[in-house]
Amino acid sequence: MTLSDSPCLTLAITRLTAAETEHYAVWVLKAPYPGGYVHHDSTWPQLLAHIWQSWQEMFCLRGLPQVPRISSAPLPSLPPVLPLEAVPTPIGYKDGYGGRLMQHLGVSLWQWLFEGVIQSSLDQSQGIAIGQNKSLRVRLEIRDPNLVALPWEIMQPQPGKQAISLSQQLLFSRTTSDVDPLPPLRITQTLKILLVLGQDIGPEGGNNLQASPASAALQLETEAASLAQVLSNSSDFEITSPNLRTSVPCQVDTLVKPTPKELITQLETGYYNILFYAGHGVPAPDGGLLQLRSDCTLSGTELAQVLTRCHVTLAVFNACWGAQPDQDEQFRAIARSSLAEVLIHHGVPAVLGMRDSIADQEALSFIQVFAQALTQRMPIDQAVAVARQHLLTLYKFNQPAWTLPVLYMHPEFNGELVKPLEEGTTELPFNSPTLTRHTLPIASLRLLGDPDQTWAIQGGLMRVGRKGENDLVISEQWVSQKHAEIFCRDTPSSSNSEHPTYFLRDFSRYGTLILRAEGWQKVHHQEVPLHSGLRLKFGSSQGQTLEFVIESPNTRNKI
Repeated sequence: MTLSDSPCLTLAITRLTAAETEHYAVWVLKAPYPGGYVHHDSTWPQLLAHIWQSWQEMFCLRGLPQVPRISSAPLPSLPPVLPLEAVPTPIGYKDGYGGRLMQHLGVSLWQWLFEGVIQSSLDQSQGIAIGQNKSLRVRLEIRDPNLVALPWEIMQPQPGKQAISLSQQLLFSRTTSDVDPLPPLRITQTLKILLVLGQDIGPEGGNNLQASPASAALQLETEAASLAQVLSNSSDFEITSPNLRTSVPCQVDTLVKPTPKELITQLETGYYNILFYAGHGVPAPDGGLLQLRSDCTLSGTELAQVLTRCHVTLAVFNACWGAQPDQDEQFRAIARSSLAEVLIHHGVPAVLGMRDSIADQEALSFIQVFAQALTQRMPIDQAVAVARQHLLTLYKFNQPAWTLPVLYMHPEFNGELVKPLEEGTTELPFNSPTLTRHTLPIASLRLLGDPDQTWAIQGGLMRVGRKGENDLVISEQWVSQKHAEIFCRDTPSSSNSEHPTYFLRDFSRYGTLILRAEGWQKVHHQEVPLHSGLRLKFGSSQGQTLEFVIESPNTRNKI
């Protein structure tokens, strides 16, 4: 069973008013059943604020200029040890207090978020997913920037239960509805990765770019070699799952301490679907700063432009604070200022950043397993859960390593980098009675004005629509979920022609526009033949113009 169409429950949190700093609303933005759209108002409990501050004092690896606060209300003096005696020490923990504190914050966050009707919506949504033999995607949109820094990934329903970000039955990620539409994604059966190695040590002096005294030079060259080796040997790596059988080919290109121009040029010419960045980063109002070289930084806003323009699907940052918001002069969190949020806000489908500084070996361990899971065709959120489980196994529950990766996903994105085998197009066999007289012609759709945006029609069939399971996904609002099919058929009327005939069959609400000699004509719930050079628009005259192209088999390497 694949995960692309798994049910999804999306929650949102926001502060009710600026004057009521402790009062929040929690509600369901998306649910797999009509009754799941519920709302709950809640007060942020003072005890939870105590636990969060104590958690930071124990687990925060490198402090920001001011410890982030949940609200502007002053906190009373904290006792040196929180009253956690009621929570039993997990068996096997050498540091009993650390383990109890991790668990206590996770349980407290869960109880606050999933209170009353919100818990009921989760339970029924998960029941629907179980009935369909699928996982439930749980996405959290945090609209109050003061809550972004909290480790929501450690939420667990009760002591002894699995944290939400470790589960493969509840695939957890963060999201935001304040986003640009998701652009059409490249249909691919390969992973093409650009690995960027930035400055290994932050420069001394200069505002927020000082390196921590405890910071050591990152072993970036070693990391690049290790990751490339993992990807090149991915076919030898096996993950037990009924859905994951064959690894996908990967190509890894590396840039070492590039200038911004060199990075942008490589992205524009390389057609990558994954960007890995390893190096130093710091918070800043415009999405943080990545230290490419000692004399060059790149902001998240600047990077977002090229990633969306080049249709990069996933951006991964082994850099400190990639998922942490910046603060203003009053030490208040700035909305949508973290690198991950800025990239998602601009329309990047998925971003993985670190909530805090992460040790070199921890980051490499996570990236290795994460990359291996992607080569096994796992959706991104499932691959993150697998890699996070690996970190917990290596570094234990009462250590912060497994809590550091934070995944953001675009609300329209289903997490697929490559299609699972079960959802790939069924190709017509060469001895099919419909194609006995001809070699299957090579056909594709191309975005007019951008010949680099080309989607091949593989196996003689392409499904077009807004739903993620289509071969060509078009996110424009006037495109139907299952809009149309383009398919190849060898008809009697085409038996004397050079090629079998391609047809378009429309299933949509608003139809498909085809440019004829007399102008644009609508095809609605009809089947029409296509010829090479024909121009199409799906759903509206305002939509993107695509060109249908047929080339001879001898030009296959040109597509």
